[in-house]
Amino acid sequence: MSAALPPSLVAARAIVTDLALQGVRDVVLAPGSRSAPLAYALAEADDAGLLTLHVRVDERSAGFLALGLSRGAEPVLRGAGDDQVELPRPVAVVTTSGTAVANLHPAVLEAHHTGVPLVVLAADRPHELRGTGASQTTDQVGIFGTAVRYAVDVPAPDGRDGEVRDLLGTLGRALAAAQGLRDRHPGPVHVNLAFRDPLHPPAPLAPLPPEETWPEGFRRTTVVPPAPAPAGDPALHGDPARTLVVAGDGAGAVARAVAEAQGWPLLAEPSSGACGGPNAVAAYRSVLGVEELTRDVEQVVVFGRPTLSRPVQRLLGRPDVVVTVVAPGGGPWPDAARNAELVVPALAERWSAPASPVDAPADGTFLARWRSAGRAAAAVVDAATSDDAVGDGLLSAPHAGLVVARAVASVLGPNDVLVVGSSNPVRDLDLVLGLDHPQAGDLPDVLANRGLAGIDGTVSTATGVAHAAARQGRRTRALVGDLTFLHDVGGLLRGPHEPPVDLEIVVVNDDGGSIFATLEHGELATSSAAGAATFERVFGTPHGATLGNLCAGYGVDHQLVLDVGSLRHALRAPSRGVQVIEVRVPRVDRLAETRDLAARVGAAVRATR
Repeated sequence: MSAALPPSLVAARAIVTDLALQGVRDVVLAPGSRSAPLAYALAEADDAGLLTLHVRVDERSAGFLALGLSRGAEPVLRGAGDDQVELPRPVAVVTTSGTAVANLHPAVLEAHHTGVPLVVLAADRPHELRGTGASQTTDQVGIFGTAVRYAVDVPAPDGRDGEVRDLLGTLGRALAAAQGLRDRHPGPVHVNLAFRDPLHPPAPLAPLPPEETWPEGFRRTTVVPPAPAPAGDPALHGDPARTLVVAGDGAGAVARAVAEAQGWPLLAEPSSGACGGPNAVAAYRSVLGVEELTRDVEQVVVFGRPTLSRPVQRLLGRPDVVVTVVAPGGGPWPDAARNAELVVPALAERWSAPASPVDAPADGTFLARWRSAGRAAAAVVDAATSDDAVGDGLLSAPHAGLVVARAVASVLGPNDVLVVGSSNPVRDLDLVLGLDHPQAGDLPDVLANRGLAGIDGTVSTATGVAHAAARQGRRTRALVGDLTFLHDVGGLLRGPHEPPVDLEIVVVNDDGGSIFATLEHGELATSSAAGAATFERVFGTPHGATLGNLCAGYGVDHQLVLDVGSLRHALRAPSRGVQVIEVRVPRVDRLAETRDLAARVGAAVRATR
């Protein structure tokens, strides 16, 4: 049967079957003509239960959907016993040629900066049609530049002997690079696949056993990951007790374990995976503004990639602070302040051993001061976001964005996943996460696209995460701003034949971009009437969109809530499918409210000394 198929179909079937056998569970397809051989093979594999196919008409949404599917998935386990390693699960995305490939670039960049194994299978014209003015033909080779771990341009199959074997060998190298098997630096890869006509089967495809796809004598190469690099010790000078732990995006629970074992205060971003615990400092961004407290800091140990806070970056850039960066893998280490003294792949296990400080136990004074500061800061934020402080409704409430973030976080538990958007939502969550969760183990998992901290693709990312989390019996919500939602509103589009997903999206709608009011640009809005008009047009960017009508057009349920009680009720209620919960909040006083809260936190912290 395989001999009757055109070479393009034979190659596509081999690619798809090998993806499934190497642990790829999901493939996202954006339809097109040149990619038709892969589309036929993917539909066949989906029908056979080898993998799950997701079809999207917008390549940008398709790329971020694949990103979310990988980020939310359980890892691939390789080896056994002490030699067993966890690897990120790759997800493939398939496009046709031309601009379709370019539309994947934002997702590829995010995958590059967050280490997500996104496998781009981009169909292309055969080499004889390139540079001839043929339709939908451009130079796709190297289109993603240095953002991919591996890139290869595969000639169009023509049926020669050994062709499929060579193709599978190339695909194996791409998957190994995507998972970081050789260098512990996972990330996106680009396999450019030329296909020559005919691109369709001569008749409807009959089921084909996987072994018939394989060339005789094919042997898959097993790539053994390198042994972990030797763990090290942080650079500690002076008094080791005067050390802070900073946990940025993707830091993992090890950051909290080290902080608690060593008696060090913990400054953890919401997507760090290290939030909570007795040493976590609430509202640390404002606490860091209290010079009487921070001047005693002598060392900082950094896990993950801190991106949220300028005060944290100022701390990491202080010439009198010794910075150790813990950066696993072979990629670049995070050191935006260019001040790190030491970079290690991991800390020796003794640093995270419970109740076993490596150095002589400290008297606890430094930690006690920071814990006291954290409690004082938490009390201020708690009072500002309590139900009593809201008043008649969210549309006129002070700190309404914080109130919404707290309401969302309060109903979530350890079996929940929260995808949070960039700009204000993630910063609001940073201030309130943990106020209603006394134990670190009660917190939900928080994911965010902090690789480039953009607003693009967030709805699609959340959709992918929701698909992956559902397989683990977990529920997913998303917290995003209105511009983030509008930027990827096309991510709501799902065809009637596509796998359904349960996802609640809370949209904090302040009719524009209030993040800019909290930056230097906010001064412009208060300088004069002309300055306010300029700010509103080029930074505030009001849109006046009716989100309910947009949702209706996509066949998605929409609910407008006006108060905190209704929001909590909506989030606790059972729901099916995708639901958008819109919460309208004011934007006009964002700068004043931000400064006022920071000042009150600072005053409360100083009062504890």
